[in-house]
Amino acid sequence: MNVSNYQIILASASPRRQELLGLMGIDFVKRLKPVEEVFPQELKPKEAARFLCEKKAMAFDDSEIAWNELIITADTIVCLDDEILNKPENRKHAIEMLQKLSGRKHQVITGVALRSRKKLKSFTVSTNVSFKKLTAEEIIFYVDNFRPFDKAGAYGIQEWIGFIGITAIDGSYYNVVGLPTDRLYDELVNF
Repeated sequence: MNVSNYQIILASASPRRQELLGLMGIDFVKRLKPVEEVFPQELKPKEAARFLCEKKAMAFDDSEIAWNELIITADTIVCLDDEILNKPENRKHAIEMLQKLSGRKHQVITGVALRSRKKLKSFTVSTNVSFKKLTAEEIIFYVDNFRPFDKAGAYGIQEWIGFIGITAIDGSYYNVVGLPTDRLYDELVNF
């Protein structure tokens, strides 16, 4: 579907983001640029998500963007109270994160940047997610079988733990998967 006058470039290695953009009916090509996902520690969660998506968008030099191209970048973070839970470093760290999230409500914030040669537009979308109290066995089973080391907060809502552990969502489900599709669609139409 043509929602923009631009050729859409998705600058994300995330298979979930690629799938969601495809399910939206948007023709796109993937173009990756490695970016270290670090941000100033004093940033609040929404600011951190926006900082990271903009950092990914600005990694592309103007000469790498054709006049008719629009680059989409995104970064999803999980926030418990004011603590940002990034991607886990290892198995132990993933288990610790899920123990923190167990029985609690947390926020999933995705920052999205749209960049052409002339313009940069970014936004964030937040979704509240509630987990039931998870047992140690459930957490270990999930981490060992689904290896969520590439996911902020150490979980994927579309995986086993989402089916058995998430009791409530307030906001966009697809935002938790990694791309706030409804807002992205509107932003693309209006870019």
